[in-house]
Amino acid sequence: MTFKLQRFATTPILTPDSTSPWESYNVFNPSVIYYDKLFHMHYRAQGFDWISRIGYAVSTDGVHWNRLREPVLKPEFEYESRGVEDPRVCLIEGVFYMTYTAFGPYREGGEVAGGSILPMVARSTNLITWERIAPIVRGEDNKDHMLFPRRFNGRYLALHRRRPYVWIAYSDDLLTWRESDMARLFGPRENNGWDELSVGGNGIPIETERGWLCFYHAYDRHGVYRLGVMLLDRNDPTIVIRRPIHPIFWPEELWEVKGDVPNVVFSNANILVGDTIYIYYGGADHVIGLATCKLTDLVDYVLNG
Repeated sequence: MTFKLQRFATTPILTPDSTSPWESYNVFNPSVIYYDKLFHMHYRAQGFDWISRIGYAVSTDGVHWNRLREPVLKPEFEYESRGVEDPRVCLIEGVFYMTYTAFGPYREGGEVAGGSILPMVARSTNLITWERIAPIVRGEDNKDHMLFPRRFNGRYLALHRRRPYVWIAYSDDLLTWRESDMARLFGPRENNGWDELSVGGNGIPIETERGWLCFYHAYDRHGVYRLGVMLLDRNDPTIVIRRPIHPIFWPEELWEVKGDVPNVVFSNANILVGDTIYIYYGGADHVIGLATCKLTDLVDYVLNG
């Protein structure tokens, strides 16, 4: 049994704005949250300075978007001086939280010792102005992180990537993430082709009666990015209930195969509206596309595929 997400269209739903100095070259890897009957998108954008910033757009139907003219998050500190990347937004107890990747200069010592990529968390009450909180880990290149949309026994829960694996981590306050509260969740599957090299988390996990639907991406030895899905235990997400062997989405359209980075579909957003899951993704690190599926169909595939 196989399963494939349905592309909404053969064309992107958001493309670079040639009139903008900060999003004229690439718009990609968006987060989307459905709140107050509106779709709210935060997306990574690059102008010709190659610095990533995070823009904001809003939609009534999830397809047609109105953008703010200025980014809502841009580099302010040395540790993110080369860009703020790949947002993922969720709502927890009335507060919006964004995880994003801070890209800064490589250092041997100091706050980002051991690498130039820092997995940051920020918060907001209005989706526009953001207050930085803290990174999940320091001293290593770590990204593809997101929060679960509720707490577990009073504790926050996050996924993050220590290449080539996805890890799970608990925190009492979002400020302190102890190594003793982290564990490896899943990784590449040897001799499985599409996900045998490295894996990373996608958007915010979706809670269902059968467990947490968790989307992820993987790339193979040819550099092709594909999307997969798994089911985690509803009360203890450190337990993987089932992980189908096949991908559910892969590059096919020209704008997914050719772009700033070829052969890439990379998603930070998989939101449930009614019984439909909207999966927003970056195509070849250049534009934004949309795919969909029915929740019931996907859960059935994960359990039986």
